[in-house]
Amino acid sequence: MTKNETDIVAVPGTSQIVITREFAAPRDLVYRAFTEPELLAQWLGPRELTLKIDTWEMRDGGRWRYLGIAGDGSEFGFHGVFHGTPTPDGIVQTFEFEGTPGHISLDAVTFTERGGRTLVRTVSSFQSVEDRDGMVESGMEHGIVDGYSRLDELLAALAAR
Repeated sequence: MTKNETDIVAVPGTSQIVITREFAAPRDLVYRAFTEPELLAQWLGPRELTLKIDTWEMRDGGRWRYLGIAGDGSEFGFHGVFHGTPTPDGIVQTFEFEGTPGHISLDAVTFTERGGRTLVRTVSSFQSVEDRDGMVESGMEHGIVDGYSRLDELLAALAAR
């Protein structure tokens, strides 16, 4: 993987998606961007959507919910539950798109610092290969790549402060 390239792997016949991306920022700063609602809202998802955090209880058993709002006012809801206490070592949570209820993934995100840079690795485990394939076909790659590009911009701005 080259620097600042998002790598998304969905091996055929498996129920997982593995996403890796390195960021030019220390782990604590990247972790803050993933966990502080006011920062998360600035980068998560594609540029064409505005993110509104509805619920954010970052603790074991805590719930989260956010809305992606399009320019025409249409809304796309997502929600889940945190499992274990989120730390800079990692976050485990469920993820469900409200447009397709019942298709839930368990996402484990790790943050590994390497020489002032941080490797973020997300493993999304789905209930079936079909659920995983549905997520891949939904256009999730665009949202992830665009969001991580926005995160690069945010991290650069935060580091410059």
